Amino acid sequence: MRATTTPVRRATALALMLLTPLTAVAINGPGPAAAADPPPKVGLVCTHGGGGDATHPVFDLTTRTGYISLPDGNTAFMWGYSSGFDDFQHPGPVLCVNEGDEVTVVLHNTLQVPVSVDFPGQHGVQADGLPARPERDGTGRITSLTDTAAADGGTVTYTFTADHAGTFLYESGTDPETQVRMGLFGALVVRPTAGADHVYDRDDSQFTPNEEFLVLLSEIDPYQHRAIEQGKNFNPASYHPRYWLINGRGFPDSIADNEASWLPAQPYGSLAQVQEMGASHPLPGLARYLNVGSEDYPFHPHGNNGVVIGRDGHPLAAAGGADLSMEKFAINIGPGQTWDVLFGWKDAEDYSPANPVPVEVPNLANSVIGTFYGGSPYLGTQQTLPTGTASLNECGEYYIISHNHALYQITSWGATMTGPITYMRIDPPEPNQCG
Repeated sequence: MRATTTPVRRATALALMLLTPLTAVAINGPGPAAAADPPPKVGLVCTHGGGGDATHPVFDLTTRTGYISLPDGNTAFMWGYSSGFDDFQHPGPVLCVNEGDEVTVVLHNTLQVPVSVDFPGQHGVQADGLPARPERDGTGRITSLTDTAAADGGTVTYTFTADHAGTFLYESGTDPETQVRMGLFGALVVRPTAGADHVYDRDDSQFTPNEEFLVLLSEIDPYQHRAIEQGKNFNPASYHPRYWLINGRGFPDSIADNEASWLPAQPYGSLAQVQEMGASHPLPGLARYLNVGSEDYPFHPHGNNGVVIGRDGHPLAAAGGADLSMEKFAINIGPGQTWDVLFGWKDAEDYSPANPVPVEVPNLANSVIGTFYGGSPYLGTQQTLPTGTASLNECGEYYIISHNHALYQITSWGATMTGPITYMRIDPPEPNQCG
């Protein structure tokens, strides 16, 4: 599969918009069931199973209730899976395992209704030692796609062998129109035998390990959440999303650091920070896209196409192994789908002060200065900005915007330019003075 990218011209004066990949981090509980890597400011942080051994990871997930902050100043009552026995978080922790691992997930249910965990894409899942199976009520109607943990303290133990690499959702299989929409979901990453710097067991799926990001897209109907909080019934037929989130946050919180102090229950940022591709940095980054919503999400990184190398945990390859990867302008993720996308940024023209852009750059005094602009159109170069100008640019880096291309989805109950929006930050080649 190709790891090529579409060359992009360096931004001229204040063209600091961005691209995207996303990010994700997972917080870990203090209990013995899970342990986490020290979280970086951006990028994917895995929650690893505690107990067991290297090939038998054990995860504890506990259902919790809590609140998240929304971009328009509102809050939403949510349900969620916490890592170990930690407090509420949204979304659930990113569970990372290796291909061939025998995985154990113990669900502890504190809610007042039965709850489960379903693992789409995994084979041979067992619940309490028996094949996982749907549950039915007295009329034969299916009430859960898999075995449940009873209300108010029930537990159930799921086991499966992670037999193929890729990106997967995990979510409640019980009354999903309520429970998944209320927040009972998370991401599962299965790493291949080729190593943690590969998406699949294919040489052309290699990526830069510290440029791995999660784009987990979801939605909220506040009327459903208020009804559940108040113990009232909600008619699923009237469901209508009014908020759309990326990694559990809306813009501008979406580009804040992982584990931002003012978002204690929303640990995952979505800013992507990469270096320009070149001889010293030849490999692309990786974005793992997941859609847990009810509609298509056409996610679009500005100024940069991605190379889709896999979907739903399967590489895009013919039966004989021929590469079927494809370059995409927008990542059109359907409900329940996951896409693995390689991306990178390269200045094909190699513009610099010694090789200037072939246009007249506007005088700064006659320009509207963007928040992230450093005063120069050249990567790694900063210039003095007009007095009184505030800039977050640290070292002449670039920023390219990335967002859902269905524009109604980048709103928050009518507040525009919120929701699933993020940036890709492009740093100059090392050594550099970037923070």
